[in-house]
Amino acid sequence: MILQRYIYREILQKLLAVAGLLLLIFISKYYVEYLADAAAGKISGNLVLQMLSLKILSILPRLLPVTLFLAVILAFSRLNRDNELAIYHASGAGLNFQLLTALRFATVFLLVFAVITLWLAPWAEHRMSFIKEAARKDSDITGLTAGQFKEFSKGDRVVYLEKLSDDKQAMENVFLQVRQNNKLGVLTSDRARFSYNDESGHRYIVFEDGRRYVGSPGMLDYQITDYESYAVLIESSGIQALTRPLEATDTLVLLQSGSPAHRAELQWRASMLILTLALVICGVLLNGNTGRGDRQYMLLFIGMLVYFIYSNLLGISKTLLKRDVLSPWIGLWWVHVLILAGLMFMYYLPHLRRKWRDKGPQQILPARS
Repeated sequence: MILQRYIYREILQKLLAVAGLLLLIFISKYYVEYLADAAAGKISGNLVLQMLSLKILSILPRLLPVTLFLAVILAFSRLNRDNELAIYHASGAGLNFQLLTALRFATVFLLVFAVITLWLAPWAEHRMSFIKEAARKDSDITGLTAGQFKEFSKGDRVVYLEKLSDDKQAMENVFLQVRQNNKLGVLTSDRARFSYNDESGHRYIVFEDGRRYVGSPGMLDYQITDYESYAVLIESSGIQALTRPLEATDTLVLLQSGSPAHRAELQWRASMLILTLALVICGVLLNGNTGRGDRQYMLLFIGMLVYFIYSNLLGISKTLLKRDVLSPWIGLWWVHVLILAGLMFMYYLPHLRRKWRDKGPQQILPARS
């Protein structure tokens, strides 16, 4: 028990250090992206932290397996470097003991990881898609600032307003330039507001009590019209309904569905759990097959190479299964069988080495006369 707690503590320390570093990298990356979206008016500024927290939660199924893998490699590499693994072997706590200890630690970790992968991460993806859809509806209002020009529809619509209400739902003294069919239209209004059609997905600016000018630049055939209310289409989005992305689909729905895409997503989520256990075993075996403890960077390189090959094979298989090219019985499982065969080879490699050594040429001593 003392040795087990010692290994647990060593893995946990490395796990917290690696997780903190990776989270800091990803938080910085996505925080900058969401700040840029807020500055561009795509989302509201008060949604940045909420979107960031949901995004981090949604990427945890990809982040946690490699985090635990690196923690196991670093922990056992440190033990190997300080010759503590040799002491473990001498005291009877050999490779089997080390594997079981690491797997017990991973099992507790896996319970939390399963909840995140199967339920929390899909919920976060769905919540993000809902917030993005709501932000897309309000993006026109969000991006408007009094005293500044704002372009819509790739520059075909240009809006300028003098005053924006505190709730950002109404505008005063508004100017709109519309370019369509080689004609330039200008609308001025005392008041205006945005309108969104939920059924069609179209966005409009509704002007009130204004004047409309339509004509060709340089010509004198302008048409001037006074109006009480005038709606201008800003963006035509077609009929759009809020549908869940595949990654946001509930796990229970995936279990009940028979579509290739849903099967691929379900096997992918299950594969993340199997991947975690396989990587833990691989991390222990990598250190168990090295005779010296000063090869930490080499082990990290080999470990990351194994991870990228493993995850890429899973990604390729997921795509093929989604396109109904692979049978669901083959699916992503063949990758795990292949990795399992590789782990079995790594486990028995020391025994094979000793066996080959024993079968080597032996020196025959001459008999004494």
